[in-house]
Amino acid sequence: MEKQYPVYTLKNECNDCYKCIRGCHIKAIRIQQGSASVINEKCIACGHCVQICPAGAKKVRNDIDVVKTLLIAGKKVYVSLAPSWAGVYNISKEKMIAVLKKLGFTGVSETALGAQEVSIQTAKILNQADKGLFLSSACPVIDDYVRMYKPEFAKCITPVASPALTHCGFLKDTIGKDIKIVFIGPCIAKKNEADEHPDLMSAALTFDELNYWIKEEFIDIEKIEPDETCKFVPESSYEGALYPLEGGMNETIKRVGIDKNDVTFISVSSLDDFDKSLQNINPDKIENKIFVEALACSGGCINGPCLSSDKSRILITSDIYANTQYREAVPKEPRKVVKKEYNPIPVEKIEYSLEQISNALKKISKHSEEDELNCSGCGYSSCREFVNALIAGDAESSQCVSYMRKIAVRKAAAMLRCMPSAIVIVDSDMQIVEANDSFEHMFLSEEMYEVFTSRQDGMTGACIDRIVPFPELFKSALETGKEIHQEHYAIEDKVYDISIFTIEDNELVGAVISDVTKSEMDRSKIAQKAREVITKNIATVQEIASLLGEHMVETELLLNSIAEGYDPNSNEDKK
Repeated sequence: MEKQYPVYTLKNECNDCYKCIRGCHIKAIRIQQGSASVINEKCIACGHCVQICPAGAKKVRNDIDVVKTLLIAGKKVYVSLAPSWAGVYNISKEKMIAVLKKLGFTGVSETALGAQEVSIQTAKILNQADKGLFLSSACPVIDDYVRMYKPEFAKCITPVASPALTHCGFLKDTIGKDIKIVFIGPCIAKKNEADEHPDLMSAALTFDELNYWIKEEFIDIEKIEPDETCKFVPESSYEGALYPLEGGMNETIKRVGIDKNDVTFISVSSLDDFDKSLQNINPDKIENKIFVEALACSGGCINGPCLSSDKSRILITSDIYANTQYREAVPKEPRKVVKKEYNPIPVEKIEYSLEQISNALKKISKHSEEDELNCSGCGYSSCREFVNALIAGDAESSQCVSYMRKIAVRKAAAMLRCMPSAIVIVDSDMQIVEANDSFEHMFLSEEMYEVFTSRQDGMTGACIDRIVPFPELFKSALETGKEIHQEHYAIEDKVYDISIFTIEDNELVGAVISDVTKSEMDRSKIAQKAREVITKNIATVQEIASLLGEHMVETELLLNSIAEGYDPNSNEDKK
């Protein structure tokens, strides 16, 4: 069975807000049937969409069962613990190790040990180089981003595996080739590393997963008592513990020492800043040595997507510094080097013809350059970028806010126009916002009709009190916010059924008006004929009633009630 990608979407939870698209630096999100999903072959597992999804629909693959399977199988499983743990968990290292052993791990080691070896090897590479641009290999998100989206810079990545993979190789050399190693930290992209290098890293868990597992096992951290075996293996780390902080790697390299001090060290964190830092650079034309410590998370790994802590980043940074030890002298030669070549794997970028783009723009009512609002409501930075995704099948026309608004307006206008009743919307200034054809025909004289229909905006802006003979009803609805219903509302020779309702309190009201004059006249005629029948037959009824010895009052009342039912004037009298 194909393994699930580290980041995925719970489709039933997706609210179609497109925030994940707006936040995704590489637009590795596809919208289908209104639901967002991750495009695995484009994703670099930075986890930003997981952090910003307001509905919590973006999820991280849970690998706890993978680790449990290793433990149940009786494997010796060691933890490679990310150095950011010291800032996240307010417990001693002995207690942290005791908790992890309680879960079943054989031992715990610090990923920072691998970081130290990476720094020593990187310093060696810089010392041996004459010139050039060098990009750190510590962040797997940056590594994949360069290889996939900036392939011309792939050759600039230092050919050293990440601290986590280097640490795994170091542990296997030190403890035994048959051990299994599970990385635990704030990074989602480490799951990709585990998938790609199962010979080194068996699985990767986030701090979120660790916390869940601790709760699942009902482990009370406060009650855990560490023993003398609760120590990091094979030793504690030193300056490598600074790696989760922006500039931490540069500091460790400087502690190793640069022979000629001819390297310019630069720290960049966040994909946006990293992308900007590479603009207008030709790596082949750089005449000095530049080393860029590049991290995908702003501020470093302490802002990782699965850090699982509400603690202040200042306090996390402070605690990491407080728990870091420094060596008086850092070795010049690494104990372990895991070499890795970062070959470019560029994501295919399809160039669409002007005709294709033009046709796609027309489908969302973009017929001119002025129509291209570039509002980013769809999640893309421009209308052109959006239609490229539209053509590729990664987007839907419904994402375009202005297009959907036009469709909604057209549908509403069509419905209003076709309704037989008069429809009008009035604002707080007693001016018409919208009116349908039936309203115009019902209340405008021929002369006024020609004037308004010749205007571009029609009746928009016209004062309602100059159009209808009952403006006080609109005024009352605006002031009180209450709905008004008037049946058989007589004005001169006309009779109306009027319903006025609130759209926005004290700001906007709408009205549905029906001219019921003709139907009321028909009812009057029926009533008149009924009375004629009564008149003609009254004598006969009286005669029959007298012959039968009955009083005729009840019969007359019955017939009168039938007639009155069709007489609108009689109902008004009762009111």
